Amino acid sequence: MKIQPEITYRNLEQSDAINQLITEKIAKLERLCSYMNRCEVVLEKTQDRPKTGSPYRVRIDITIPPNHEIVGESHPSEQKQYVGLDTVVREAFSKAERQVKDLTQKQRESEHSKQHQAIDTTAIVTKLFREDGYGFIKSLDMDEEVYFHRNSVIHGDFDRIELGTGVRYTAVEGEQGLQASSVHIVDKPGVRAGTSEEALIEPPLGWQ
Repeated sequence: MKIQPEITYRNLEQSDAINQLITEKIAKLERLCSYMNRCEVVLEKTQDRPKTGSPYRVRIDITIPPNHEIVGESHPSEQKQYVGLDTVVREAFSKAERQVKDLTQKQRESEHSKQHQAIDTTAIVTKLFREDGYGFIKSLDMDEEVYFHRNSVIHGDFDRIELGTGVRYTAVEGEQGLQASSVHIVDKPGVRAGTSEEALIEPPLGWQ
């Protein structure tokens, strides 16, 4: 376990068994989220002899960077049967665990989206060898032309591509250097896809 939890007992004597249970539950949370940096656990006895439910309340406060606060709380006061402290602890951690799973999943999806956007590039076709099934594209932020094959063009649109066609692509490292993958035809600065003579708009400065 990486983080040292803050465990507080209120109106209760400390229990080695409960402390061990808390340690195990926090270790499980860390396997879901290795970068959580705070965990506070408060165990409280709210009454001595409840007629139903449990005399215990457990609250867990967790901090996950950059600034997410997660709270798992259990106080089964309305259940008909008596509920022991260990069960209340498990219920509180179960609630916290669901929230940690949801948050880390959203964070992973967000990071994946950022990485995808970072390598998604817009360019125009600068060379085309239609009979051989390949060509080259160039973007403003790259000095070199990038090779693409007809099989990398989405929806089988290779035959619609002309010189000046605007495309969006993902750059990947191939055996002979950088090449384009997942090439999509987009609205372009140049020639309409499938027509080689009619220009829509002039390419922006910097295109060669």
